[in-house]
Amino acid sequence: MEKDEKIKVLFVCLGNICRSPTADAVFKYQVINAGLENIILVDSAGTHAYHIGKPPDKRAQSTALSRGYKMHDLRARKVTSDDFITFDYILAMDHENLSILKQRCPAKATARIDLLMNYSRNNNAGDEVADPYFGGQDGFDMVLDMVEDACQGLLEHINSRKNSPPSS
Repeated sequence: MEKDEKIKVLFVCLGNICRSPTADAVFKYQVINAGLENIILVDSAGTHAYHIGKPPDKRAQSTALSRGYKMHDLRARKVTSDDFITFDYILAMDHENLSILKQRCPAKATARIDLLMNYSRNNNAGDEVADPYFGGQDGFDMVLDMVEDACQGLLEHINSRKNSPPSS
């Protein structure tokens, strides 16, 4: 990695109004608290165009805000083919969206496409962050718990790679 090149992370769910903006807000907060905002860029998107231009779900915003995460300024967007080249990590919230991302991934892509929960520190690798949209408050709380854990693991992973010598 060149000195001035940022590590770019994109979180992806279905409509980009619940899970991926939650991960976006949480990870940005963790990155800023770690003093890494000059080297890590964070964004989120959806695999579908259901809510383009809309802010995150009010329940997701409220749950995040209760723990100090602000996401009122985020707006939903759909994943583009350029994202596969622009971002270093594209992290899906579930297997269905992971599969969609892998199908849409252009041959020249450089992004690492994976499940967010594979970075979990609590042995939740392979797990999905369930969509809370049609459920109650407990679903939004669970999403936030899972995302906080996995984002911290992701930050530790990026830090360890950033600080390791280049492979020859």
